Amino acid sequence: MSGYVGILVSDPWLQNQFTQVELRSLKSHFVSMKRESGKLTVGDLPANMSRLKVVGSDNFTDQDRASFIQDLHPNLDEDVDFEFFLRVYLQLQARATATTGSGGKNNSSSAFLKAATTTLLHTISESEKASYVAHINNYLGQDDFLKRYLPIDPSTNDLFEIVKDGVLLCKLINVAVPGTIDERAINTKRILNPWERNENHTLCLNSAKAVGCTVVNIGTQDFIEGRRHLVLGVISQIIKIQLLADLNLKKTPQLVELVDDNKDVEELMSLPPEKILLRWMNFQLKKAGYKKIVTNFSSDVKDAEAYAHLLNVLAPEHSKPSALDAKNPLERAKLVLEHADRMGCKRYLTAKDIVEGSPNLNLAFVAHIFQHRNGLSTQTKQISFLDNLEDDTQISREERAFRFWMNSLGNSSYINNVFEDLRNGWAFLESLDKISPGIVNWKIANKPPIKMPFRKVENCNQVVKIGKQLKFSLVNIAGNDIVQGNKKLILAYLWQLMRYNILQLLKNLRFHSHGKEIADADILEWANTKVSSTGSQSCMKSFKDKSLSDGLFFLELLSSVQPRVVNWSLVTKGVTDEEKKMNATYIISIARKLGCSIFLLPEDITEVNQKMILTLTASIMYWFLKQPIEDQPSGISDSEGSSIVSSSTTDDSASESSMEENGNL
Repeated sequence: MSGYVGILVSDPWLQNQFTQVELRSLKSHFVSMKRESGKLTVGDLPANMSRLKVVGSDNFTDQDRASFIQDLHPNLDEDVDFEFFLRVYLQLQARATATTGSGGKNNSSSAFLKAATTTLLHTISESEKASYVAHINNYLGQDDFLKRYLPIDPSTNDLFEIVKDGVLLCKLINVAVPGTIDERAINTKRILNPWERNENHTLCLNSAKAVGCTVVNIGTQDFIEGRRHLVLGVISQIIKIQLLADLNLKKTPQLVELVDDNKDVEELMSLPPEKILLRWMNFQLKKAGYKKIVTNFSSDVKDAEAYAHLLNVLAPEHSKPSALDAKNPLERAKLVLEHADRMGCKRYLTAKDIVEGSPNLNLAFVAHIFQHRNGLSTQTKQISFLDNLEDDTQISREERAFRFWMNSLGNSSYINNVFEDLRNGWAFLESLDKISPGIVNWKIANKPPIKMPFRKVENCNQVVKIGKQLKFSLVNIAGNDIVQGNKKLILAYLWQLMRYNILQLLKNLRFHSHGKEIADADILEWANTKVSSTGSQSCMKSFKDKSLSDGLFFLELLSSVQPRVVNWSLVTKGVTDEEKKMNATYIISIARKLGCSIFLLPEDITEVNQKMILTLTASIMYWFLKQPIEDQPSGISDSEGSSIVSSSTTDDSASESSMEENGNL
């Protein structure tokens, strides 16, 4: 990446404002503008730059744009080179963003998760950086490896230097979702070579996707170079996942106090965690007599009145009347934070952050309040509702895997619950178009928000039609089944879609598959051939072979495709359940460390989940076959690669967004 950036941009500051993908896109626009008239001057910029996203928004008129550029660059005849163009772009972007504002009430999970990684304005919030640094210092300060680097000084840019070896981000993921990464797979030498750093960042990115982060168009080089906006974007998502982890009925069954009956409980279970947090906040505010409804963590809390009422009802013993009496929002915000301090609640923001409506920091603040004191009854009668609800661990696990896989494809809509968010068909259609470009007839598709039920059925009918076109087994499945949220049918469709994606990715490696269709048996044969080539007697009879539960076959398979990746001194015999789980966790981490984008859990290996075993095997196969022949272990013949299948694998070493590079399973 650095080589490419260096060719286009020599200014280090400009290099730090853009990713490779963004530079390539902007370069294309610039070349197109210049080609039209033979040269590009300052006077040409206003009209030409109106074509660019955000900069050309309706809230920023052509006259505004022309006046703004002329004020900054009076010489309209001055020639414009690419770096000058980028500087003007950033200036316009900042002006347009300041004009349009933050959007107030549209603080959905998709906005939060995608904002940090898709915007082209790459300024960072010092307040957010300071808060994230405080979080890292608090949770990782005693880590045996990191304590030599912590605490980090939030007033410096040390954070962006420390993340360059990848260790901190991997450990932060484990704080958010314990057990995601087997720390035995992290390279933790005092000084890492470039290969080892790249492995850590590949492990981090693939693990981040596997816990729900959106990391489309982010590559390992972005972390190695310490690109601040991308680093903070990923850190903010990881921390958010940690802070919202308890906002579900499994972790906090007392949340049923927020609803009245079984139907409402099911609706609550389908909500994204930040929506549940808002519902909880309004539930407590109603007790306090607060009349307004809080719909976001930005404009609705800027006056700090909601906070004052919330803390008064949750911790009346620490309340002071002066907070509600304060006329000045800033003064009220200060008193609110003092109240939170007396409660022992961690601060994640300043009074200024409250009145400025920082959505990320306000959400973190409310989440901390919930974690510290949620004010819900510990003897809630409604908990009996949960006894009547469907509790299928396998369905829950598959829903999780498919949800994170679909979110990794780079769709415009973020999926919080596949049974709820796929019911209008739109996210299904987006995923189908990513996997098989051009297959969706967008002329007859209905874009959300969709109010009329029959419009949702139209979308879902097209989803079913395309599935049949792709030869999915869809007996007795109609579009209305998806609209109604039929769990088993939705999961059946998603599995076939994931499997199709795997097979197509492998088929498209034509130099191995010769354009032939790939079958599950081809993947099985490839894996057994690879393992036997090392002299091992291990064999996988099928993807439901119970002997796979000890993990040893997959460790041998990984070692056969990259001998240095497995540290055999860390491998157990896989006899007891605990030994099997240790091996399974290690397998998943070293596969991700190689470059496999996989979404299974250790239990999928120990229990030999046939579907997830297939995706794991195919993912390793796809990664191996993408490597240059000279990088493959000696003794590998081309015939060994003649059978391929698509997998949820992607090599995240480049910040590209093509379908092949986002081949996730």
